[in-house]
Order: sequence, then structure tokens, then C-alpha cells
Amino acid sequence: MPRKNINLAPSTVKILEKMGTQIKRARLRRNISVEAIVEQTGISETTFYAIEKGAFTVSIGAYAAVLAVL
Repeated sequence: MPRKNINLAPSTVKILEKMGTQIKRARLRRNISVEAIVEQTGISETTFYAIEKGAFTVSIGAYAAVLAVL
């Protein structure tokens, strides 16, 4: 099944990138390792790194799980 092309407004992409940066900074401020977050949320490291980059392909549930840990 082919993937759909998702067209987001540039402002939405900037918001997601800013959110990813803020998540990364919050993790570093709290001195929480990637492994600890991945273990607590049940997502893969690849997915977590995508969240920190602000990827729009990651589900909102994964973002919510990470925010709950932080």
C-alpha cells in the first residue's frame, strides 16, 4: 500500500521542529537518557530521535507518551 503524501503548512513544520527541540532540551535539563525514555514509553529509539527532530510522521500518541515521561 503506497504512502500518502502529507502536505503541511510551513508554519506547522516550524512548530513541530520547535517542539522537538524543546523536548530534547527538557530531556537534557533533567539528565534523562534516551534509553530511559524509550523503556518507559515503549517506543523505539528511532521513533524517539524522530520526535526530537520534530518529524510529522510520528503519531501524536508517541509525542504524548514522551511528554508524560518528561
